[in-house]
Amino acid sequence: MTITDYIHDHIDSEGDYLYRLYRATNVHLLHGRMASGHLQGRLLKMIVRMIRPANILEIGTFSGYSAICMAEGLPEGGRIYTYEINDELEDFTRGWIEGSHVADRIDFRIGDALKEAPQLGMKFDMVFIDGDKRAYTDYYEMALQLLTEGGFIVADNTLWDGHVVDHAYDRDAQTLGVERFNDHVAADKRVEKVMLPLRDGLTIIRKNTL
Repeated sequence: MTITDYIHDHIDSEGDYLYRLYRATNVHLLHGRMASGHLQGRLLKMIVRMIRPANILEIGTFSGYSAICMAEGLPEGGRIYTYEINDELEDFTRGWIEGSHVADRIDFRIGDALKEAPQLGMKFDMVFIDGDKRAYTDYYEMALQLLTEGGFIVADNTLWDGHVVDHAYDRDAQTLGVERFNDHVAADKRVEKVMLPLRDGLTIIRKNTL
């Protein structure tokens, strides 16, 4: 038994629907491991339970796993607006989201969140960033503008498979994007932040109140 197996045996089940979605993601989509999965999915739900956001913005839907997990934790009347820029994923993802028991809490849109989310004309209590790593800093600055005071940003993949510290690895644009984002957030006095070595790295950021 691995540590991961042990953890999965001692936390809440992801449930049959999410189990099937994660399996289908890995069978039918490239880079299936990008889906949040059991442990991170339960953590995202728990974070939502603690924050009790009225509105969540997700940047990067992929197969819909994380959106469903966060929607499970929303309070009555809560809603998640999730953007996926890759229109080739729409049929797969929309089917799984609409077939879930929390479909009424999820507004799934194909488009560039960087351009379209500000046009919603609303504030968010939580933003989950899991899109194009090259644009992470841009997503972050946009998210801060849309975030309520005391609101939270959760950013995925901030350890980027360890490449942020492995300088023998080729510094491709995605890696450089993650590094730039991490350095930017670390130096930002507008927020509090903590980085967790969970899966591929998860950074939790709180916007300071005035």
